[in-house]
Amino acid sequence: MKIDAGQMPFQELNQRLRSAEDGRIRIENCLGQRYIASGSKGKKLEIHGTPGNALGAYLDGSEITVYGNVQEATGDTMNEGTITVHGSAGDATGYAMRGGRIFVKGDTGYRAGIHMKAYRDKIPMLVVGGRAGSFLGEYQAGGVIIVLGLHCGQKVPVGNFCGTGMHGGAIYLRCEELPPDLPPQVVAYPCGERELAAIRQPLQEFCSLFQESFDQVIGKSFYLLKPDTKNPYKQLYTQN
Repeated sequence: MKIDAGQMPFQELNQRLRSAEDGRIRIENCLGQRYIASGSKGKKLEIHGTPGNALGAYLDGSEITVYGNVQEATGDTMNEGTITVHGSAGDATGYAMRGGRIFVKGDTGYRAGIHMKAYRDKIPMLVVGGRAGSFLGEYQAGGVIIVLGLHCGQKVPVGNFCGTGMHGGAIYLRCEELPPDLPPQVVAYPCGERELAAIRQPLQEFCSLFQESFDQVIGKSFYLLKPDTKNPYKQLYTQN
């Protein structure tokens, strides 16, 4: 099924997506329509253009591939599925996501992974190929964030206040230097073979999706950021 979004209102576009019997849908000329595929499951969407805010919000198993950039809150509270962005993403990518995976070829804005959480077998993952803005992983309670710093020309591929309020999950940074302003409740240490083994599969998938060299990606140093086990917030959450 093919939809020419053009000047189509977001309400009409989303209604057509919800009522479509075809499991494979191609959206062309996307021009900022919001909430695309919100709550969707069991479908494969290919989007050409620029989706608006909250692409894939509450996504429940569908696969979305975007050939372009995306705006704010991509994957907001998504539960399952995959969002692949062949471009860059705006602020709050993966906001409160609780399952599924988001792959971004380029950069992402402020507060990516904010309030990300995990429960039992639901372990969300956000992989950013370029740079992430300030407040990455703010209040992170679970899940995995990986920032690769590819093609951005910076030794530190994140902005200020990385991990502020973090009390669960993990952040992997591929970098030469750690951010200078890590909060006191976050500990950081160089990744060894065991730590890299835990992210080998998503790194291979990222490289396959975006035609990057896996050997080049894995051949540079990574740091792992985790909350201090003495963090008093940890006891307040079911899964850490």
